[in-house]
Amino acid sequence: MKKVLLVGGGKIGVAITEFLSSTGDYTVTVADRDASALALMPKKNVTLRQTEIGNAENFAHEVEGHDIVLSATPFHLTASVAEAAKRAGAHYLDLTEDVESTRIIKRLAKGADTAFIPQCGLAPGFISIVAADLARKFDRLREVQMRVGALPVFPTGALKYNLTWSTDGLINEYCNPCESIRDGHRVEVPALEELEEFALDGTEYEAFNTSGGLGTLCDTLEGKVENLNYKTVRYPGHRDIVKMLVRDLRLGVRRDVLKDVLETAIPITFQDVVLVFVTVSGWREGRLTQESYARKIYSQRVGDRPMSAIQITTAAGICAVCDMLVDGKLPKKGFVRQEEVKLADFLSNRFGRYYAKGH
Repeated sequence: MKKVLLVGGGKIGVAITEFLSSTGDYTVTVADRDASALALMPKKNVTLRQTEIGNAENFAHEVEGHDIVLSATPFHLTASVAEAAKRAGAHYLDLTEDVESTRIIKRLAKGADTAFIPQCGLAPGFISIVAADLARKFDRLREVQMRVGALPVFPTGALKYNLTWSTDGLINEYCNPCESIRDGHRVEVPALEELEEFALDGTEYEAFNTSGGLGTLCDTLEGKVENLNYKTVRYPGHRDIVKMLVRDLRLGVRRDVLKDVLETAIPITFQDVVLVFVTVSGWREGRLTQESYARKIYSQRVGDRPMSAIQITTAAGICAVCDMLVDGKLPKKGFVRQEEVKLADFLSNRFGRYYAKGH
């Protein structure tokens, strides 16, 4: 039985703990500074530990005795948790969408005797696995377009949006520069730009640039693709209001205020849908060809708990990769990219199946 230390007891942490502890293959220790968050955790095969992360050297003592560390903390704590895992000789997986945090983890992974696998959630995460799988089917690539949205099933208000995951992560996406490849050159483009509209299953959506969703795909596909981009999906009209808040009212440079505004005004929901839409075009057997992957995953009950779609997809991502690491289907040393995960292996996994049975 593998010993896992889960750092972070929020909404996603609850789902991760439920998934892993229910298998009987893992014992889970959940570390969080918030006692009220720990009280919501499943109890079977679970140990609760109220603690501050602090610096990496001290937190390494908390990691000792565990085989694997899963980080579901805010992005600014990612580097400390990863370094603590390295000091304690544990494998490390996380959910970060923060580009700089991933660069730090890549440096930490050099020479490590254990695996460092960041960005194991939805986007970055599963979206990269799908895009890489489609890209492998082409002799030469032209475009890889990735679109992901976590949306309320019953949208209300002008924003047509509910909070479904980390507000800090959401603000990061809306404010930080976005990596992409254009005409064969790696570039950074501003968030909230390049608005487009499309329809899927009769529903109208909009999509626009946001940060972090590409993961390490720019590294993997640079020099192999003409155009690579990632956009977040929302209902029409959302982008314009967010752009007014971030740019016109300058809340992009006052992120604490923006966070307070969003959390005060926008309720959370567990009735949501996750949309995954990837389109790849290129040459196959001498002909210009296009192939797409589209999936919708809805909220549902997991065990005795109702869970949102974003909880399920994010937790299923990191738990499936954790399983694959334990089963020897991924490298056990150094830096591991999401695109090294085979889509077929992921979807056949007991946690990855939540993606497989989407609509």
